[in-house]
Amino acid sequence: MTTDDSHHDDASPDEDRRQSGGEWRESDTRAVDEPVLPDGGTEAEGADEATLDPWGSSTIADYRKLFEQFGIEAFDEVLPEVPNPHYLMRRGVIFGHRDYRPVAEAMRNDDPFAALSGFMPTGDPHIGHKLVFDEIIWHQQQGGDAFALIADLEAHSARGLSWDEIDEHATNYILSLLALGFDPDEGTLYRQSDNREVQDLAFELGAEANFSELQAIYDFDGETDVSHMQSVVTQMADILYPQLDGPKPTVIPVGPDQDPHMRLARDLAARMRYFGVTEAFASFEADAVERTLLRQAYDAREEYAEEPDRPRCGEAADWLRDHQPAPADARESVVAKLDEAGKEPLRPRTRFLDRNATAEAFEALIETIDGEKRVYDEHIDTFDLDHAEAEELARQVELDNGGYGFQPPSSIYHRFMTGLTGGKMSSSIPASHISLLDDPEDGYDKVKSATTGGRSTAEEQREKGGKADECPVYELYAYLLSGDDDEFAKEVYDECVGGERLCGGCKEQAAELMAEFLEDHQEKREEWADKLDELDIDLDSDRAPTSAD
Repeated sequence: MTTDDSHHDDASPDEDRRQSGGEWRESDTRAVDEPVLPDGGTEAEGADEATLDPWGSSTIADYRKLFEQFGIEAFDEVLPEVPNPHYLMRRGVIFGHRDYRPVAEAMRNDDPFAALSGFMPTGDPHIGHKLVFDEIIWHQQQGGDAFALIADLEAHSARGLSWDEIDEHATNYILSLLALGFDPDEGTLYRQSDNREVQDLAFELGAEANFSELQAIYDFDGETDVSHMQSVVTQMADILYPQLDGPKPTVIPVGPDQDPHMRLARDLAARMRYFGVTEAFASFEADAVERTLLRQAYDAREEYAEEPDRPRCGEAADWLRDHQPAPADARESVVAKLDEAGKEPLRPRTRFLDRNATAEAFEALIETIDGEKRVYDEHIDTFDLDHAEAEELARQVELDNGGYGFQPPSSIYHRFMTGLTGGKMSSSIPASHISLLDDPEDGYDKVKSATTGGRSTAEEQREKGGKADECPVYELYAYLLSGDDDEFAKEVYDECVGGERLCGGCKEQAAELMAEFLEDHQEKREEWADKLDELDIDLDSDRAPTSAD
């Protein structure tokens, strides 16, 4: 049971709150000890297991499960490669990524890159949304092309909001984004419903997806309306939109519940490519597991080949039969292919696969490849190009022949903010969050009324220390109130767990800082409100009301 200790200078019990919070740790990749959040922890009350639902409201019980189940990588591993990392990265609030290294490399080399995220205007923007705002703005400040979109088609189709409601919320999101530092002169703002390029791209992407796939990813069924399904491919088009003027590393900052969108977008980006590039060892096709076995057989050629410089496929098949490497099913299939190839040499090569290429593009690729090559009906093998060189060549031929040349979009994942009342912060529970539109006094009162990770009494807190790891108020310091000041965030944490800081005083300080933030933020919103007409985005929809309204 949580208690409200806003009128007492002591700690408060929080026995029911089980969301993991923050801890201090040392790392040789950081200049100082920063407040970071553990990868795991016990689940929040009402949390699902690691189920990712872009339209649901579940929290993530254990972030480490995302690494194992969905292939999300720990952000700590790429952090040393990021120049001037944002404090959300340093503190572990941004905890995971998919393929962020190309973005970090582009930053280091001053090469083009982009960042995009969308906002579904279903309510007021709150401090949880500020995480995404900050991530987009930071990437813009690092030299990236920044894109922020209003997902109004999704809000209308998936949530049933009227266009008048969407317009009001969209304006509020845009004002807060601008007030926090987004530069509209250097970035792009748009609405899905007004962007014809996005809609045209969505049409093309839709040809590469089918209902069975969407059903498997999103659990759609016979009751799912077509507009909802259409909103999915529109989001895919949003994610790839920054690359319409040329392929570039592109990062999408999102919460982990949006990862299904990222996996589908990466798949569709690959399917839209004219050519795939892979490793091969003979004229026949082989999947990734089979290629691993072929590599093993090739590397062992000194053991079995009559001419080790020219091992034969049949010889490799005999070696695989004798040594029985796992997995058995892949071994059996690749042995059959090797037997059929017989005396053909087993020889590493780089393969260009024809995925969607026009006849003209395929011929152009053949002509462009220098050196030794073998041309087949649906692929070309080259013996003088490594994988990276082949990828670059394939993309250039594609672009020269009218293709997109998409690079797989990257993503970074931030933790959900804990609600001020425990559990997930939710727009539908006013007491759980602080709206960026809240009156500063209301923001002050909400923080003062927040549950904490404190002990039952002040004496126990002084003796045992507070549980900052389980405290929504400490999260406010780590996620927002400390800003870029790691030392201040560390001080709050150390004083709490050391028993020097009691919840009453801690919440008073946090409440005052929150009120100051809201006052400053809303002053900047008012300044931008007078300049909205200058922006290249229409915030008043002319769409006619429908039955959904």
